[in-house]
Amino acid sequence: MKYTECLERIDETAHSVGIVPGLDTIRELCRRLGDPQDKLKFIHIAGTNGKGSCLAFISSILKEAGYKTGCYCSPVIRDYRERFTINGRMISMKAMCGYMERIFDICDRMVADGFTHPSAFEIETAVAFCYFLDKGCDVVVLEAGMGGKLDATNVVKTTSLAVLTSISMDHMAYLGDTPAKIAENKCGIIKTHVPVVSMYATEEITEVTDRICAANETGCTYVDRDSIKNIRYGTTKQFFEYRYTRYAISLLGTWQTDNAALAIEAAETLMWHGFERITSEKIKKGLASATWPARFQTVCKNPRFIIDGAHNDDAAKRLRESIDIFAKDKKKIYIVGMFRDKEIEKVISRITGDGELVFTCAARSARAMDPIELAGIVRNINPRVTACDSVNEAVEFAMAAADEDTVIIAFGSLAYLGKIMDIFDVK
Repeated sequence: MKYTECLERIDETAHSVGIVPGLDTIRELCRRLGDPQDKLKFIHIAGTNGKGSCLAFISSILKEAGYKTGCYCSPVIRDYRERFTINGRMISMKAMCGYMERIFDICDRMVADGFTHPSAFEIETAVAFCYFLDKGCDVVVLEAGMGGKLDATNVVKTTSLAVLTSISMDHMAYLGDTPAKIAENKCGIIKTHVPVVSMYATEEITEVTDRICAANETGCTYVDRDSIKNIRYGTTKQFFEYRYTRYAISLLGTWQTDNAALAIEAAETLMWHGFERITSEKIKKGLASATWPARFQTVCKNPRFIIDGAHNDDAAKRLRESIDIFAKDKKKIYIVGMFRDKEIEKVISRITGDGELVFTCAARSARAMDPIELAGIVRNINPRVTACDSVNEAVEFAMAAADEDTVIIAFGSLAYLGKIMDIFDVK
């Protein structure tokens, strides 16, 4: 199969099969592939916000320590192959097409045998397992999709560490309508006798985590929020102390020190569970060299243009904190594009009220809200809103309206932020 044919079939599968929580289909698909996942070691990450950043921090530490590290993540920003990387390098088109062709053939045979056709995410997960095994990865940092317990990634049994990032309200139609129900689902990645590290959480979520850990005869180490001290925010680097040790990170935004602290807890736990090449110095170097796009990332300096993938209420709170620190006395222009199944009203109300101007545009997805409809929601908060025909038009309008005292902030779904990175030729 050609690369474009693979993408077309994945897209067709995503539309025809949709999202199907459960492990029966992925188990059968993996069985027919020889269960490649059983021959790998995993660090499994679940949560609502911060999964990608924590994956970036943890994988960077492992790479710095000399481990051949596979990373499986979603969603992607610019290139479909970003889902499958080893030590920061994407899978080749040729290799990806080879795995896809083999797996599509198995999918067709599964349907002929009376099984459900695997979803796009299940197919991608199987590709990741096969690729990382064939390339001899020492460890795989595995990001769960929207859930945990019934997420396709939870077919794995050989987990070395479970990592729980910030948990909040998102995907309620699938995961539940309370924080406790969502936590129950996310904590489904916890395995018997496998250590767990978690972001600090509310009492309601902590009770769920501790109960599930106890049932699996394991314990959970939580980030100590009070030990994150002496934070120095910046526009290129940030500095902080955690448990009396000083660290530097290149990921920006007020929330990244929390994510880095979680990565530190993860790395130190791994040190005590067989990953002997990890040292305190490797943790420092790994954190400092970690990168992750579209998380409070500056794509232009004059005027300053920031992109951020905040698309739910918890992420919007954190983005608001960062805006108030980094752009407190600046005029602000916002660009927003969002999927219609997100907490649109909450996100819009937290971010756009102080904007000199707001421009709406459509993310590159069938799930994207129409810019005119989105502008109608923004208008309830800020009347200075314009619906744009394209991402390019929104960027052109914002840049034309900005002066040296203006910060432009594009936020919402990652699906359109990659286009902005292309416009500014960000590597």
